[in-house]
Amino acid sequence: MVDKAKTRADPSAAARPDAPLPAKIGQLTVPAVQVPPPPVTPAPQKRSRWIWAGLAALVVVATGLWYFEPWVTKGLPVTVETVAPAPLMRVLAVNGRIAPLHLVDVKPSAGGELTDVLVGEGAAVAKGEVLARLDASGQQAIVRQAMAGLDAGLVGLSQADADLVRAEALGQNVARTALAEARTTQQTATQEVMRLKAVFDQTQIDLEKFTVLAPVAGTVLTRNAEVGQSVDLATPLFSVADLGRLVVETDVDEGYAALITPGLVAVLQLKGDTTKHDGSVSFVAAQVDAATGGLAVKIAFDDPVVAPVGLTVTANIIVDRLDAAIAVPRAAVVVDAAGAIVFVAVAGVAVERTVSIVDWPADRVQITQGLGAGDVVITDATGVSDGLAIIVSPAVPES
Repeated sequence: MVDKAKTRADPSAAARPDAPLPAKIGQLTVPAVQVPPPPVTPAPQKRSRWIWAGLAALVVVATGLWYFEPWVTKGLPVTVETVAPAPLMRVLAVNGRIAPLHLVDVKPSAGGELTDVLVGEGAAVAKGEVLARLDASGQQAIVRQAMAGLDAGLVGLSQADADLVRAEALGQNVARTALAEARTTQQTATQEVMRLKAVFDQTQIDLEKFTVLAPVAGTVLTRNAEVGQSVDLATPLFSVADLGRLVVETDVDEGYAALITPGLVAVLQLKGDTTKHDGSVSFVAAQVDAATGGLAVKIAFDDPVVAPVGLTVTANIIVDRLDAAIAVPRAAVVVDAAGAIVFVAVAGVAVERTVSIVDWPADRVQITQGLGAGDVVITDATGVSDGLAIIVSPAVPES
């Protein structure tokens, strides 16, 4: 029999494989007590691996903090250039078109129907050359009528002359009244012939109006005449121009009108051509066009050019030349109601500087006050404010 006292004192004995089976007491079976196994302690080698991994992570974090320095304030990257006086030209760039110096619109001097059109566009014509003819049959009839009247007047004058000669030849044998009458008749006939001759000359002049002549030598630019067309004194038939003397016609904004004067030098470039031509302002209108706000200007070529009328030309008018001036990029200047400012770089900080400028449509702005040689100007003031920390890099030199 199993001793109950020993079993109670050592419960694990019943759970061991070599422990005796539970004894039956009467009809009851006493189960064996299950004892859990003791906890397993991690080996010292696994614990050291976790420690080294943590140390490595700390090293990585510390290296990143040391490299990026998030606690240090970074400056705004800016590009700068050092101010230095240099030659400067103020240039006004405008677009114009080729035009002949002399252009004449040819209109008929009489109304009627065109019977002949003798020239076309592009034809070279001489002064006085016949360009077209109108139906002059009616005027020719008037000429014949005037000629007949003049012939009759000449016959009457011839008769009056003969009567006067006869009366004077009779001398004392003719009455004084008859002699005076003969003289009066002869004078009246003479004046009538003069009148009729003037009428005839006028009809001849009117007949010439039915022939359209070239008023100048040149080239026919446009033709608006066709045979059978009815025209009047206001109908333009041709335009004739001297293409040997071409100019550039353009408009200058009224804001710069006071600066444009005859004789200013200009550089001209025709559309589609890389060649640059020298020229000068030859004409400046006396008034600004109220409708467009533009001032009409003509620029003459120094040397003759061959180009079609109406071709676009880029003209750079040189308004002023300076041997030494201070200029900065337009993006460096901030202009508001209070005036103009730029920012200069001083010891890694942007410092605001008030300046005076010459406002001109160009990539670079002339500074007349506020900057001096050696100042380091920030070339683009976008996002820059007074006292802002900056990171400076030099500007790319202009080619």
